[in-house]
Amino acid sequence: MSMAVVVGNPKPASRTFNAAVRIATRLYGRSPEVVVDLVDLGAALISVEDEALVDAVNAVRAADAMVVASPTYKASFTGILKIFLDRFPSGALAGKIALPVTLGGAWQHALAPEVFLKPVLVESGAQCPVRGLYLLDSDYEDPPGLDAWIASARRYVSWNSPSPRG
Repeated sequence: MSMAVVVGNPKPASRTFNAAVRIATRLYGRSPEVVVDLVDLGAALISVEDEALVDAVNAVRAADAMVVASPTYKASFTGILKIFLDRFPSGALAGKIALPVTLGGAWQHALAPEVFLKPVLVESGAQCPVRGLYLLDSDYEDPPGLDAWIASARRYVSWNSPSPRG
């Protein structure tokens, strides 16, 4: 099996990026094969046939599981992430496990991954078998409850080695 990380933060090398890669690595037991920091795509996100965008979409589609992360913007997730997710038609992620993650400044937005991000992933066909994860910016590196969430999610994405591709 393979793991992808998609980060929708408009700032490069963000806390969101760091958190998503750390979470995926803990779940997967090694670095994920695919890491897409959407800010790196820039204007390509709105291009119809940009090669880098097509490659990113295809790499995510090829993964068996994905961590999809965004900072909390306007109590939801970012526009750049929505633009990228719109590249996946309804059902395009069928059979994939998706784990929505958002970071924010206050617990008042703790439902953002569950209420806003998860439905978009499900509409694209992904399965979201555990609740979305919300992390506070102030303690995202070692938040309370992360170990329990990792243990819960690991049941759905645990494997010992990537599946052969051929």
